[in-house]
Amino acid sequence: MSDLDPFNHVNNGSQCHYFDMGRSRYFEHVFQTEIDWLTFKYVLVHVDLDFRQPIHFHDAIVCESRVTELGNSSFKMEQYLRDSKTNEVKTLCHAVVVYFDRTANKSERIPDADRRRFGEMRNSECGMRN
Repeated sequence: MSDLDPFNHVNNGSQCHYFDMGRSRYFEHVFQTEIDWLTFKYVLVHVDLDFRQPIHFHDAIVCESRVTELGNSSFKMEQYLRDSKTNEVKTLCHAVVVYFDRTANKSERIPDADRRRFGEMRNSECGMRN
């Protein structure tokens, strides 16, 4: 798969990687550490994308990420790919992330310390931009 389609737009599949990187940076910001994905207990379980405008090769794109709803064992995220020059939202992503015990193969309650961290980020003005 190429990063660009025949019309010189960023491929929709490639945009999924942008959102993955945005979530990764968000988690690193929240937890103030580099994420070890072999031991990290948060797992993406659902994602849907709304492609609003094509992203062109030379567009200056930022990914904005924020938690919108915090449940017992999961939370919902909203992410945007936005053109930093025009402020236009190019793609919107809704994701569900679960706190997951890989050994027991089941979800668990999000720890209170993590809830506080996510709550602090939810109360920030614009979430995480990267």
